[in-house]
Amino acid sequence: MINKIGKITVYVEDQEQAKDFWVNKLGFVLKLEQPMGPDFFWIEVGPSEDEFTTLVLYSKAAMEQHDPSKVSHPSVLFSTTDIEAAYEEMKQNDVKVGEMLRMPFGTMFSFSDQDGNEYLLREDK
Repeated sequence: MINKIGKITVYVEDQEQAKDFWVNKLGFVLKLEQPMGPDFFWIEVGPSEDEFTTLVLYSKAAMEQHDPSKVSHPSVLFSTTDIEAAYEEMKQNDVKVGEMLRMPFGTMFSFSDQDGNEYLLREDK
């Protein structure tokens, strides 16, 4: 029935700042950007051109006008094969990162975007 996760919406205060964060600080690629009215855009970013799943950087203000109940904290877990390198690179790019957690089921840390939304990065081997 369901075979892939297509898009994950992240509600952001400023779409340009969000795009800058994901593209320039985390190395994502801009997959799609198109106008959706006079004041905001549909913006999708992903870890690579080949990746199917994307993040939609959606205007929080636009969604609050449409349906305030839809704006919620994102719950997204990203994967990496080199957690130490990712941690150091994010710190060098001035990304707010949490403490490295070494658990029996995996090594991970949290990080925050430009709006303070928190995400988790976990090492998959």
